[in-house]
Amino acid sequence: MKQVSINLTEMSGSPVNSSLPQYVQLYQYIKDEIAAGKWQDQARLPSVRKLADMLGLSTTPVEMAYQQLLAEGFILSQPRRGYFVQKLVDTPASVPNEPPPPQGRLLRRHHSYRYDFHMSKNDYSYFPLTEWKRAYNRCLQEENVSDLLFYGDPQGEEGLRYEIAKYARSMRGVSCSPEQVVIGSDAYPLLELLGRLLRPYGNDFAVEDPGYPQYPELFKQNGFNIHPISQQEDSIDQKQLRASGATIVSVSPSHQFPTGKIMPISKRLELLQWAQDCNGFIIEDDYDGEFRYYGRPIPCLQGLLPDSRVIYLGGFTQVLSPSIGIQYMILPSILLNEYHHLKHHLFLECTAPKLHQRTLERFLRDGLVERHLRRMRTMLRKKHDAVISSIRKHFGKLADISGTGAGFHLILSLQHPASEAELQALAEERGIRVHSIEYTHIRRTQDPEYKSDNREFIVGFAGIAECDIDEGIRRLADCWLQLPDTSGDSWP
Repeated sequence: MKQVSINLTEMSGSPVNSSLPQYVQLYQYIKDEIAAGKWQDQARLPSVRKLADMLGLSTTPVEMAYQQLLAEGFILSQPRRGYFVQKLVDTPASVPNEPPPPQGRLLRRHHSYRYDFHMSKNDYSYFPLTEWKRAYNRCLQEENVSDLLFYGDPQGEEGLRYEIAKYARSMRGVSCSPEQVVIGSDAYPLLELLGRLLRPYGNDFAVEDPGYPQYPELFKQNGFNIHPISQQEDSIDQKQLRASGATIVSVSPSHQFPTGKIMPISKRLELLQWAQDCNGFIIEDDYDGEFRYYGRPIPCLQGLLPDSRVIYLGGFTQVLSPSIGIQYMILPSILLNEYHHLKHHLFLECTAPKLHQRTLERFLRDGLVERHLRRMRTMLRKKHDAVISSIRKHFGKLADISGTGAGFHLILSLQHPASEAELQALAEERGIRVHSIEYTHIRRTQDPEYKSDNREFIVGFAGIAECDIDEGIRRLADCWLQLPDTSGDSWP
């Protein structure tokens, strides 16, 4: 029987020149030879003792290398006969080596901007870190650590669901019990779950246009037909919604994304009636409903009628921090049996960190979230007013402002010959981040005939320091308003 041919120079030289353990080097060499097809199928390998003598090693690293190759299927062991090369089926000619460690600093995921008007970034210098640490440590000290480190309730920790139900009732007017609350790490796993829950109720899904892009993309990927519904002056076009044949719609009625519109009570009741008429469901995204700067927060749609067909989505991404990883949805009672059936058969586990859930439960129970909210509203109102004042001062009548009074952003609109992409790129070159509204539109981006000189931008104010707001807006106006008009017409 043929025996493998071993290059002793390659094998014996490597231990001296490498920091890897000897058995790893030997394993890697044999694996590469087999994967490259240099050793014939069923060829015999030297015995452990013989190869150790050939390489001047003890038998231990050779035995360890052979055992690893055996476990991975590169070689076979036959009792009292030895080790043999195992033929590889449907594998590449060579197995890539482990990549070298990165040299220098890794690339940053996001650019850093001197004047960052990010649409959803918050001012985390106000985060109650001391109180969060204290609550976190109490969980570790006062609770069973083994219990904390194991799987929890798939629906979310019972204590936190109780506190969320109480919080949602008092802060947003939600009508619910803890049994209706489902907790997740962010919107994505909750929406994925909704896609499965809502499948029996229809295949046509209506979304706001413009609106949050995650909804049409995620439900389209789950096999739903997407129907973009235009925005009217104060809400979605409900005649268009009824004509679409959709039985599910997603809306953000208390502060529409991205326009900031507030759906009036008459339109809310009309939407609830639509859901009853078609046995459909409304997904209410209340992503920043707690943040209203003048007057009381607008109550949510879900609480207007008892046991309505509304799925309410809320969370603590904006209220506290996205890194805490706790969002929630409140299911209507009609969906609870189907949810528990799905939870049981898919072996679902809660995606939100259990220790963070217990910490947030204490935070809510002790009133720390509401106290933090009051502080944040005061701070954000000042920034909100500062942005409006700066836009009026530096843009004058050349820009319009809309979507004010709530949330983390407003809309700046102006007539301009340059495209939104060109204006955004120019701002970024000057160290200013703003977002074009273009990506939130569905029909507009799909229509090659669409033309307009109206440029709209989402200007966030929560994450930028108050002292940088005026200078950032001044520089934005300077780079946009001084841009020459290449069409030959005078501008502005």
